[in-house]
Amino acid sequence: MSTRNLKALFRPQSVAVIGASTKPKSIGAVVMRNLLKAEFAGPVMPVTPEHPSVAGVLAYPDVACLPQVPDLALICTPQVTAIPGILRTLGEKGTKAACIMTSGLHHAMAEDGSSMLDQAMAVARAHDMRVLGPNSMGILVPSIGLNASYAHEGALPGKLAFVSQSGALCTAVLDWARPKEIGFSHFIHLGDTEGVDFGDVLDYLGSDPSTRAILLYIETIHERRNFMSAARAAARNKPVLAIKSGRSKEGARAAASHTGALAGSDLVFDAALRRAGMLRVRDIEEIFGAVETLARSRPMKGKRLAVITNGGGLGVIAADDLSELGGELANLPEDVIEKLNAFLPPNWSHGNPVDIVGDATGERYVKALNILTESKAVDAVLVMHAPTAISDPSEVAVALIKSCKEHPRANIMTCWVGAEAVAHARHMFSGAGIPSYDTPHAAIQAFTHLMQYRKNQELLMEVPASAPTDFTPDTKRARFLIDAALAKGGGTLNEPEAKAVLEAYGIPTVETHVAATPAMAGRIAMAMKEAVALKILSPDISHKSDVGGVMLNLQGAFEVEKAAYNMLERVEALYPGAKIDGFTVQTMARRPGALELIVGVATDPVFGPVIMFGQGGVAVEIIADRAIGLPPLNMNLASEVISRTRVSRLLEGYRGRPPINRQAVELTLVQLSQLVIDFPEIVELDINPLFADPEGVLVLDARMSVSTARQGAEPLAIRPYPKELEEMFTMTDGRKTLLRPIRPEDEPNHHVFLSKLTPEDIRFRFFGLVHELPHSEMARLTQIDYDREMAFVGELDGPDGKETLGVVRTVTDPDNEKAEFAIVVRSDLKGSGLGKRLLVKMIDYCRSRGTRAIAGQVLRDNPRMLTFVQHLGFIPTRTIDGDIVEVELDLHKEPPIGPDPNP
Repeated sequence: MSTRNLKALFRPQSVAVIGASTKPKSIGAVVMRNLLKAEFAGPVMPVTPEHPSVAGVLAYPDVACLPQVPDLALICTPQVTAIPGILRTLGEKGTKAACIMTSGLHHAMAEDGSSMLDQAMAVARAHDMRVLGPNSMGILVPSIGLNASYAHEGALPGKLAFVSQSGALCTAVLDWARPKEIGFSHFIHLGDTEGVDFGDVLDYLGSDPSTRAILLYIETIHERRNFMSAARAAARNKPVLAIKSGRSKEGARAAASHTGALAGSDLVFDAALRRAGMLRVRDIEEIFGAVETLARSRPMKGKRLAVITNGGGLGVIAADDLSELGGELANLPEDVIEKLNAFLPPNWSHGNPVDIVGDATGERYVKALNILTESKAVDAVLVMHAPTAISDPSEVAVALIKSCKEHPRANIMTCWVGAEAVAHARHMFSGAGIPSYDTPHAAIQAFTHLMQYRKNQELLMEVPASAPTDFTPDTKRARFLIDAALAKGGGTLNEPEAKAVLEAYGIPTVETHVAATPAMAGRIAMAMKEAVALKILSPDISHKSDVGGVMLNLQGAFEVEKAAYNMLERVEALYPGAKIDGFTVQTMARRPGALELIVGVATDPVFGPVIMFGQGGVAVEIIADRAIGLPPLNMNLASEVISRTRVSRLLEGYRGRPPINRQAVELTLVQLSQLVIDFPEIVELDINPLFADPEGVLVLDARMSVSTARQGAEPLAIRPYPKELEEMFTMTDGRKTLLRPIRPEDEPNHHVFLSKLTPEDIRFRFFGLVHELPHSEMARLTQIDYDREMAFVGELDGPDGKETLGVVRTVTDPDNEKAEFAIVVRSDLKGSGLGKRLLVKMIDYCRSRGTRAIAGQVLRDNPRMLTFVQHLGFIPTRTIDGDIVEVELDLHKEPPIGPDPNP
């Protein structure tokens, strides 16, 4: 993933069209026409040996003859086999970006057996050239007059970026957007995404000041970790919406267990977008509504909606849709009702929706709107109108537009229902930048888009709760069990083995023993001296109850041995080819009122390991109540996964039943998350049922599948906490402090840490006086993407708990070229050696990742810091605004370290 040379692709100063043509409706002719029609300010250079000019512009016979190096080359030539050579010539000339519009490169083969696609991409990599496509419709950047595409329609300038893998959808959105006067900052068709992918474009657009929101149409994702990192970074800055189609269900069908069958790829994609802080839309119609929402709406502050309508039926429909989609009708306070009573007819609805009666004029609408927008009980207002013989839709629209201009911060949406009679009013709303929808459902859906986006953003910044208990997994025991299964060729850990792994991670399991024969099962039951459950033990049977392989409440040796023989007969009849390893004998779990849950792990072909939670039992597939989360999970994230299921409401208690110990359930998900982080060999895990009651949780049955982990592979879509970077350091006063990566849970201690800095140290760190950082800013500092950023803290066990003593952080650009650092140590710890150790640790870390340089800014009147960093090899490179010195360290060199300035 990289933004290197993307400026040449998306903001070129000059363009060459390779394969330009005069043939009507050819790609080369349409591209030339679009470039010239859009009035691109830079040189447009057609390349073709067939014509002296194209569209009135002087043409060049080949790339070598071009009078200057083009920033961007549009390759339209139909000769697929010529494309690698064209890219080579462009690369030698110095071109840094190309858009390959030609298709079929992966089908055409060279004499050496490689495809033209492989050859073309190898040439591009050799010349550090960014390639969009192949099979790309092109790029539109209206603000610079760039229509480098063969689209049938141009785009208006605007603040919305649209990025798609579907060319057909691109043309549909362009066709739809122009009459609605919706414009775009960028309009990009990725094509086959062999070069530039979603992660690259998200990184570029996420920091682009001309883009207010990003809309994605995704068919497939190639680099899960790059996509997630870029998506999370972009979504922190601006709204990102995505529609996803074409996900295969083959992996889910092939899975042998409940979890594999249920963890369908669509659910996983939902979980990934939610984790990234993005918003998902479902279909093309919803895309259009999402575009309208993003382009015109303001950030949502809550989920309380007020509805104004001139027809009761419309209000009822809107209220029904709002309830189904998770919104909330605002509860209007008495003072609001009284204000509405003062001017509305006696037969108005006296509640929300506010039915102001069919003869409502623009004046009546505006009065009601003003009252509702000024109420603190209302977060947004939907204004609806149906045409009547005694009310003019356009007159009402004019009045509303004027009112909206007087309330620029209010979130107001409109829905003029009908067709011909309301067309002019809708056009006026569009021109005024006010969201307008054709139906109540579309309007309510738009409102819930904004509501869900706000919720996703809050989840990104929420401080995680502490786990109810610290658990230290017995990784050696788990490693022994998993390695033993792998030594047998991989495959499945049986029930006792899987339970032993879970016990090693602190997850309670029911006492379980293995018996090779019915007689041995009887002897074990006699020794246990209580009622037992008997289960068949077979690597071939996933669902034991389906073949009569489970017997409950058995007493004594005779009853257990007899049940075992009967069980063998049933299994032999129903599953004659199954390998039988014996039986498991386990204590009957007496947990009256316990809920049966299912938790587990599945491996998604795109996003890797995922955690599943839902309602368990033998009817788990029929009930189909489940939710997915991407590891790593903390207590907050685990709680959010649980909350997306219907069974979560049962956890709170009902009809005299006490609440379930929800923290124990959340902790189980966190423990499973850590298990898959520590052991990438785990490809599937079923715990069904997991009993949950007020006392906690208990595993009754478990099954685990393992496979040799690929060397160098990144199994998780999100990089987990890098525990391996923890170390102990002794300060000059003899106190030992833990140096470790920062965690989201550090936010409270970070507030305390900043409060102990002197005003001078705060000014040196933040270049100004900062009394207190808001939660949103502190969340950005403590909830980092370890793939993009790093922060090390020094932590000490103090009398009142753990204390943060200092922090050093870096943010690295997507190309891993340069990292920007900042460091601050508690004011009373100067000279302790902590500052130096933190910065040296960060330098070593960045060097290990292959980062080229690390840079920072220091105030000129902070000579202590300037001396400190120069001692470590930093060199002043420039002065900014006369009082800020920029320093930089070349990480490819080992700097000589002089006398210690004792920081």
